[in-house]
Amino acid sequence: MPPAEFTHRLKRQARKLGFQLTGVCPAVSPRGLSRFHEWLGAGYAGEMRYLVDRKEAYAHPRSVLEGVRSILMLGMNYRSAEPTSSAACEGRVSCYAWGAVDYHDLIHGRLQELAQWYQQQFPLARLRGVVDTAPLLEREFAQLAGLGWVGKHTLLLNRQQGSWFFLAALLTDQPLEYDLPYEADYCGSCRACLDACPTAAFPEPYVLDATRCISYLTIELRGPQPEELRGSLNDWVFGCDICQEVCPWNRQVPRADEPELVPQPQQNPLQLAGLFDLDESAFRQRFRRTPLWRSKRRGLLRNAAVVLGNRPSPEGMRALLRGLRDEESLVRGAAAWALAQFDQAAAKRALQQRLAIEPEREVRQAISAALVGSQDAR
Repeated sequence: MPPAEFTHRLKRQARKLGFQLTGVCPAVSPRGLSRFHEWLGAGYAGEMRYLVDRKEAYAHPRSVLEGVRSILMLGMNYRSAEPTSSAACEGRVSCYAWGAVDYHDLIHGRLQELAQWYQQQFPLARLRGVVDTAPLLEREFAQLAGLGWVGKHTLLLNRQQGSWFFLAALLTDQPLEYDLPYEADYCGSCRACLDACPTAAFPEPYVLDATRCISYLTIELRGPQPEELRGSLNDWVFGCDICQEVCPWNRQVPRADEPELVPQPQQNPLQLAGLFDLDESAFRQRFRRTPLWRSKRRGLLRNAAVVLGNRPSPEGMRALLRGLRDEESLVRGAAAWALAQFDQAAAKRALQQRLAIEPEREVRQAISAALVGSQDAR
C-alpha cells in the first residue's frame, strides 16, 4: 500500500478512536533542542530532575524507538465543561483532571488499539505509542506535523481546537506521508496569558519558569511551596488553567465528548476539609486512578492547607487543626502557615501548643515563623 494512502487511513482510524488532531512528521532531531537545553540550564525545570537526567535522550526520537522513521502526532480534546466556582473550603482543579480516570491510561489504551490496527496492515512494523512520559519534545513534533504553533504560554495552539487538548504520539519504523510544518504564529501582540499569571511565571513570551508556575507548585514540587508564592495560589489545589482561560483562541473551542473525561462532581471543585480525614489507604482508594494521585496524599493536603489559609472559614480552621496533627511533616508545616492567616486567638493557641510538642525541626521553624507572621500582621 502506498505511504500516502495508508497515512490517510491511519489518520482516519485515529479520529475514530477519539483523536481530533492528526498530523505526521519525519523522525528527526527537534528544531527547538537548543532552546530546551537553554531552558534546563536556566534552572526553569526546578525539581523535575527526570528532564535533566534524560537531557541527551531528547536529541532524537530513536531514543524512544530504535530505527524510527515517522511520527504520527495526535491531539485529544479534554475541555468538557465550564468550571464551577469554588466556595469556602473548596479548591479548583485543572480541568484536565476532572474525569474519572488518569488521561495517561485512557490515551495509552487508545494508542494500543491504534497500534494493533496498524500491525494488522503491516505485521512487521515496529511501533511505540507515548503520552507525556517518554523523552520526546511533543510540542516540537506536533508543530512539525502541522498541528499548530507554540503560543506565548508555551502550550500548543490550534486555530480550531485552541489549546485544550492532550498530545500523544505513535512512532513507527516505516515511512509515512508527512504533513507540512506549521510555520505561522497567531499570537500577535496579545499578552493575555502573560499578564494574567498571578505568580509571574513567564519571564518573557514563549518561556515558562516552571518553578513559579502554579501547576508545578501544586503537582511537581515535593517540598514546601515558597512562602512568597502561597497567597498567589488563591484557590488552586491541583494545577492551574489561568493562562488557557484567558487565551482568545480558547473562547469557542469544541467541547470534549469523551465519556471518561466528563467532570466528576467531587472534583469540580474539590471539597478540601474532608481530605484531612483520609489516611493513606483511604486516599489511595479515592484517587489512585485519577490524575490527582500524582501529588500523593502529602502533596494534595499541603495544597489544600494553603488554599484554606488563603480563604479562611470556620470549617477550614477545623480542618487545619486536624492537619496540624497530621503524620506528614509537610502537611503540618503547611497547616501551620495557613492557621497563621486566621485572625483568631484559637489559631494562635493551637500553633503554640503544637510548637511545644512538634518533633521535626523544620516544622518547628515553620510554626515559629507562622507565629511571628501572625503577630506582625496584627
